[in-house]
Amino acid sequence: MNAHTQIADYLSAANFKQLEQRLAFEHKKSGNHLFWEGESARSCFYIKHGLVKVYKVTKDGQELILQLLQPGDFYMEIGNGEAQFSCSAEMMQDSEIGLISSDALEELVAGSGSFAVEFMKWMGLLHRTSQSKFRDLMLYGKNGALASTLIRMSNSYGEPCEAGIRIQLKMTKTELANLMGTTREGVSRMLSAYQEQGAITYMDGHLVITDLAYLRSIVQCPDCPPDICRM
Repeated sequence: MNAHTQIADYLSAANFKQLEQRLAFEHKKSGNHLFWEGESARSCFYIKHGLVKVYKVTKDGQELILQLLQPGDFYMEIGNGEAQFSCSAEMMQDSEIGLISSDALEELVAGSGSFAVEFMKWMGLLHRTSQSKFRDLMLYGKNGALASTLIRMSNSYGEPCEAGIRIQLKMTKTELANLMGTTREGVSRMLSAYQEQGAITYMDGHLVITDLAYLRSIVQCPDCPPDICRM
């Protein structure tokens, strides 16, 4: 478990050092924002420590969590000219963030063919991850989206325990609902159904997956590598 793939896994040591040398690190408190939707997207971000949620707010005020950025993740938005952030990002934990300007990153990509190829492979991973999330939601609905989310959490935050897989990251039912674009009540009903099936339980406030095969059966889980089946 805890198979979260980092950008450093896709860059050679020399190329990661080139990126790291250009980062300006800042400490951010939990609850602070990294950026807001509509702001100029002039910076890219490397998560050294902490946890960051990337989200949008719908017209009716519902929050939709698009991504959870974990240590080792790199976030950027690509656009022509004066690109703007299409979403917002908030610290879920005290975090240390490395910033690099979009111009500096473009210079690095343009100046090193090997960096450009490796960075493109990292971006390809993120694209495949997004595709797999949409697949589960579109083909299997909210129930499939929740099952998929729990499977991904087991890969990114799971620790083996006697009862099964203990999810180290605590998330409220509202936060789980926001990951799927549904309601807290809907998530509560689905979790209760999973518990009745013996697929999950709770220990010391942590969710524990006791029957991963059951969750995988809901989404007819393909044999995705852990670097794609992640939060």
